[in-house]
Amino acid sequence: MPDFIFDIPLLITGPAIVILLCLYGVVGLLITRRWILPRLRTDVRDSEFSGAMLQAVMVFYGLAVALIAVSVWQSYADGGKIISQEATALAALYRDVSSYPEPIRPQLQKGLRDYVDQIIHQAWPLQRRGQTPTRGVEMMNLFQGTLDQFEPATEGQKILHAETLRAYNQVIQARRFRLDAVNTGLPTILWFVIVAGAFISLASSFFFKIEDARLQGIQVVLLAAFIGLVIFMILALDRPFRGDLGLRPGAYQLVYDQLMKPSSP
Repeated sequence: MPDFIFDIPLLITGPAIVILLCLYGVVGLLITRRWILPRLRTDVRDSEFSGAMLQAVMVFYGLAVALIAVSVWQSYADGGKIISQEATALAALYRDVSSYPEPIRPQLQKGLRDYVDQIIHQAWPLQRRGQTPTRGVEMMNLFQGTLDQFEPATEGQKILHAETLRAYNQVIQARRFRLDAVNTGLPTILWFVIVAGAFISLASSFFFKIEDARLQGIQVVLLAAFIGLVIFMILALDRPFRGDLGLRPGAYQLVYDQLMKPSSP
């Protein structure tokens, strides 16, 4: 699936998908009834065979699309969990470094504060465009360098330092998971199955010798609209950070405002 499609507003892509499939269904049905069915030696009783074939096609297509939809939703939900885990780890790390003595405490606090601000205002816009941000690596390397300079002088400081290093490792791990999820999406082969399967499934509904073409047309349009809605749902959730339903940095903003934001003088 081309990347630019994920940046189109859902109010446009949703109706476009449904209308395209409905148009295909109507035009395909008219062509089939006028040019193809008259050339075939069919009987009303042959509709039983056509019905069985349509059921078989829809069962396999429905099963494939259902599994894909579950996978897409799981990836989207996992993205939300990763964000929550990273924000929670950052909050815990900030509380830990707030217990460090002067002069290292304000340095560590400022490093984390700047890092979270960078996630919200710089990294997130890049992620929404499908790009992997890199500036955070330098900021966390600088934070780690400052942290490594600290030499615990008491048993309490040793315990605090060990806990801080553990929280720091959790932040780095969660950050790696978030960056890996930026370009998470269905491979091209699965999108081919989804799109091609939709057209094949609709085409299977054309080969019925129904006396009233309007009745068959209504049913085909309803089937096309339903398939279009399912495809639209998969498209909307396929990239966790892209589009109108893309994940937001609200968890980081909450941590920043409630814990890290400098107090007004």
